Amino acid sequence: MNAGAYGAEVKDVLDWAEVATPAGLLRLTAADFAFAYRRATLPARGVVVRARFRAAPGEPAAIAARMAEIRRSREATQPVRARTGGSTFKNPPGEKAWRLVDAAGCRGLARGGAQVSELHANFLLNTGGATAADIEGLGEEVRARVAAHSGVELEWEIKRIGRVMP
Repeated sequence: MNAGAYGAEVKDVLDWAEVATPAGLLRLTAADFAFAYRRATLPARGVVVRARFRAAPGEPAAIAARMAEIRRSREATQPVRARTGGSTFKNPPGEKAWRLVDAAGCRGLARGGAQVSELHANFLLNTGGATAADIEGLGEEVRARVAAHSGVELEWEIKRIGRVMP
């Protein structure tokens, strides 16, 4: 996918990637992936097995300082040490998912062992013993509350595999 943070995305730094397909190994350029927000297009049944990224040269101390700054910022604003699947919902065009979740009154909302993070409202946490049904049910409740409050239909960013059993 076209992951991104702090002003850069995969599309900005990918040189090429090798993709294993049923027909064989393909080497594709960044343009071949048709990158969009949190999306990349792969050949059918393709799996990325190797990639080369471009890095900008720089002073090691400056790079280390920037990395430390990003780490501090993330730890102050995101539940990086909690059990979470990461950012839960995609940002709708022109909006931030966390703002919509917060405005709908979902910060801290819980279901079973799952909870919307108090620190960053676009993270669902496993507070201990959460089931897949707890996480998915909480996420769907958040989506419904956001839609009722703002009219915006949040899209899952977390890829859910399988189905929840009642």
